[in-house]
Amino acid sequence: MKTLEELRKIRQKAQQQMKLRDSKHRVKVVVGMGTAGIAMGAREVMKTILDEVSKRNLSDVLVTQTGEKGLSSMEPVVDVIEEGKPAVTYGNIDPEKARRIVAEHIVNGKVVNDYVVVTEQK
Repeated sequence: MKTLEELRKIRQKAQQQMKLRDSKHRVKVVVGMGTAGIAMGAREVMKTILDEVSKRNLSDVLVTQTGEKGLSSMEPVVDVIEEGKPAVTYGNIDPEKARRIVAEHIVNGKVVNDYVVVTEQK
């Protein structure tokens, strides 16, 4: 049986997660988690991005996943989508590169051209 304090903490955490789902996000990060992506390390990339977003308290960033994108030679791939800007697809991402993408692109707004595979034209 949980104590009242434990239940309060669980409720508070659930409310924060619901707030994140309902709020408008400045940036959406999509990690390719298809078979090829997972085989090339997408799970570690996803975990690194989630850890960095959490560590930096970036409540306006949504991190999600998708299946195969047809870029198997570039896996793991990560899309960074910002409203009003072209979507950027990064390829051959590892945890170190993921940290750099969070720091430079998501936090400071500077695309990391070294890893760009595709930029969506608007």
